[in-house]
Amino acid sequence: MRRNKLYLFLTASLFLGGCQSKTTPTDVPETAIPVVTSQIRKINSNRDISISGNIEGSKTVRLGFMVAGKINFIAADEGQFVRKGQLLASLDPTNYGIAKEMADVQVNQVTDKFNRLKLMRDRNSLSESDFAKVNFGLQQAKAQQKLQAKNLSDTKLYAPIGGVMLKKLAEVGEITGVGTPLFVISDINTVNVNAFIPESELHNIKLGQSATVLVSSLNETFAGKVTEVGSAADASSRAFTVKIQLKNPKQLIRPGMIAEVKLASNQKAEMLALPAEAVLHDLDNQSYVFVVDSGQQKAFKRKVSVGQLINNQIEITSGLNANEVVVTGGQQKLSDGALISLTK
Repeated sequence: MRRNKLYLFLTASLFLGGCQSKTTPTDVPETAIPVVTSQIRKINSNRDISISGNIEGSKTVRLGFMVAGKINFIAADEGQFVRKGQLLASLDPTNYGIAKEMADVQVNQVTDKFNRLKLMRDRNSLSESDFAKVNFGLQQAKAQQKLQAKNLSDTKLYAPIGGVMLKKLAEVGEITGVGTPLFVISDINTVNVNAFIPESELHNIKLGQSATVLVSSLNETFAGKVTEVGSAADASSRAFTVKIQLKNPKQLIRPGMIAEVKLASNQKAEMLALPAEAVLHDLDNQSYVFVVDSGQQKAFKRKVSVGQLINNQIEITSGLNANEVVVTGGQQKLSDGALISLTK
């Protein structure tokens, strides 16, 4: 009897196990993602020359006092604009004012003596040599008077140009020496981009040549022109200086900003190109595309290097070969090795 019960239990267990294996769900088949594709192709275009540079004002001056003294006034802080001829700073004029008064007294004293001796000379009561001495003394006193007047005037410092205060290297109450640079002012109504160009590209650069300048910090592009081309190469880099001038009517471009300059050359170049929307960027700003494997009907992620943008076609400098097929629509939904279906 126990043997029959055991037999029935084993039979029921096998039956239930078989039922469960039949009801286990199978793997869900991968769904193909519809995409649009395009074949990478070669195009001919003028090759642009890309260089980076620093922006500086069209005219920059460094200012200091012609006399020493204690600063008692400064008109502007860094970043503020100043007008041409505006009083920028001044020194305590007390000592120079006293020196000027003493020079005035000396001139008056010598002038009085000169007038008295002149009457004596006119009456032949004074020799010419004695009169010449007092005449020279008067000239010397007047020269000293002019010097003290100039020193007094030099206690005030005026802006020789209009522009922005780039540097303020002193504060009110400081003692400054003669000629110590205290302020830097730059005229930024027009600005210059100073850049270096390799000697191999120098023959493509001409004075007056148009340039496109991207200022990344402003996310804005400006039109400029080449105003200077260096005549001697830098000893270490073997590169030549190039200066590109930009108009800056809104004065948004400031000295010290970084600019990306593109100069068109006359040389035609063959390049691989794709529609710009085909190129994506990862978190590290690495460019990549999805390349189609027609045999497997899958798309695989591949890193690429890109160049210039020409009429919505972006240059591929490395990572792809001619005639490869790349996803240009729907690639945002893809992952590496995803199954795809082509749409018309």
